[in-house]
Amino acid sequence: MTIEQIIVLAIVQGITEFLPVSSSGHLILVPVLTGWKDQGLITDVMVHMGSFLAVVVYFWRDIFELIKGGLNLLRGHVTPFGKLAIYIVIATIPAVAFGLFVKKTGFIDNIRGAEIVGWNAIFFGVLMYVADRYGASKKVMEDLKLSPAVLIGIAQAIAIIPGTSRSGITMTAARALGYTRPEAARFSFLLGIPAIAGAGVLVLGEAISSGETISTDSLITGALTFFTALAAITFLMALVKRMSFLPFVIYRLILGAVLLTMVYTGAFA
Repeated sequence: MTIEQIIVLAIVQGITEFLPVSSSGHLILVPVLTGWKDQGLITDVMVHMGSFLAVVVYFWRDIFELIKGGLNLLRGHVTPFGKLAIYIVIATIPAVAFGLFVKKTGFIDNIRGAEIVGWNAIFFGVLMYVADRYGASKKVMEDLKLSPAVLIGIAQAIAIIPGTSRSGITMTAARALGYTRPEAARFSFLLGIPAIAGAGVLVLGEAISSGETISTDSLITGALTFFTALAAITFLMALVKRMSFLPFVIYRLILGAVLLTMVYTGAFA
């Protein structure tokens, strides 16, 4: 890969993985606008690793408490973070189940097109606006129970469909359930840790099966992705304390409109 491709991929993957703007929508645009070939599975693995490490670094205190809470559960002592660890594990199951379904059935290959990404960017952008505008903004993570955690987990499963945005739909679900913006974003990121790690392991298995090897380019891309992803998380967590999701809603509408215009004018032909 050229240095330009490495930089662009790291920026696009790192930022759009965590901002609620649909990473798949941007990844569809990159090869169309640049003419670059696919970067390969190993680079995808490194990108996932960079994203995963960014979440771990930013939320290390929460992760430490979750691990401690999980260990306390094994000793028969239930703590708030122990409950949260259980909720995260249970809430991850829908995404795992749906992910296996779409992979085994080949359904995912039928929903990768730019058209569905464009419509989903718009549709789920509108849902984000409604949930954020009318959400109660009263609950914090300490108020989390099993049923809302599962509902947010089901929302995460839907994000497997391109154009949805994993962070976007989980924050939308949390806002609709009455959680404050910062807490909605916080739970979205913590819930995403198993999903991102699992996706990385899955892609790694595919890469090994196809005989790919780790290159310097892929390592550099992963390292740069770590920094861009960390910047994106920091930016989002600071932003949601001060303002609504409206800027992301507007951006999603513009992205969807651009994709659909390109589809219906034959730009993707």
